[in-house]
Amino acid sequence: MRGGEVVFGPVPIMSGKPGHETPVGKFRVAWKDQEHYSSEFAGMPMPNSVFFAAGGIAFHAGSLDEGSHGCVHLSDAASLTFFESLKVGDSVEVQA
Repeated sequence: MRGGEVVFGPVPIMSGKPGHETPVGKFRVAWKDQEHYSSEFAGMPMPNSVFFAAGGIAFHAGSLDEGSHGCVHLSDAASLTFFESLKVGDSVEVQA
């Protein structure tokens, strides 16, 4: 959203699986990495990562069929739009 208007979405997502729920609430983009690899999960690729919550939680390209470990998985195209559109410090909101 920009200025109260939806500028992109809704898009399909996959959030955290049981025991690894995605945090909900209002956050700020902390940092971004277009070619990120997980240091916690055996170097799994996390393309177009936009980090917004403690513990390495991000929006990024990932499976839309299998729950994450807390991140928000997006399609490749949607993750690229999020990556290119969101800036460090931007407000993001995750709802249940």
